[in-house]
Amino acid sequence: MADWKDPPVIPYIALPDAPFLPPPVLEVPRADIPNYKPLVVPPNTLQPPPGIEGINTEEEPQKEDTKPTPTTKPNIPIGSQIIEVPFTDIELSVPDTDIMTTAATTAAISVAATLTATSVPKWLVKIFKPIIKKAWSKLTKKENQSLSN
Repeated sequence: MADWKDPPVIPYIALPDAPFLPPPVLEVPRADIPNYKPLVVPPNTLQPPPGIEGINTEEEPQKEDTKPTPTTKPNIPIGSQIIEVPFTDIELSVPDTDIMTTAATTAAISVAATLTATSVPKWLVKIFKPIIKKAWSKLTKKENQSLSN
């Protein structure tokens, strides 16, 4: 071993002691139990006790002279048609034929494009995988032969 005239001095950093932190006090979790005030619904046959008159027990006579109010049709948007539902008094507002044709065509094209986009890559992989394997094996055989020579 070599004798050192002056031993090497290794630098170091003196770190202060960590401050004392008391352990945390965790409270026991508590759950709020759900509660509700029950609703009291009177029965359909509720009547005042005998001898006591209720408030507004008289029915108002209906006036026979009232005319029925005419029903107004809702505002029909531009470019729509009204179709009556058979065997009912319901009328529905349906978009114009041009709009429906455009929407149906767009939906059909998007579905066809999605199906094509998923099936074509699978088909290409199925076809090209054997070709690439064969080409790779030929390349590796040529490389192995050139390395051996």
